[in-house]
Amino acid sequence: MKDKDLATEGTEDRVKGTAKRVEGRIRNAVGGAMGDTGEQFKGKGQEIKGKAQQAAGKMKERLDPDPGVDDEV
Repeated sequence: MKDKDLATEGTEDRVKGTAKRVEGRIRNAVGGAMGDTGEQFKGKGQEIKGKAQQAAGKMKERLDPDPGVDDEV
């Protein structure tokens, strides 16, 4: 069984984080247009989570000593 290397995990985290940020921005904008501050806060929270996930992904990519090589378990 193979585990994903850190660089691969990092890239996946960055992509998922970007998607969360975009979804959060949309949610925030829709909430603003409808006057729903609760939805705006949820959207902002989602943006922050996405940004954190992107940062974690970047860190994983930097920490991988041998990108592109999966670990065998």
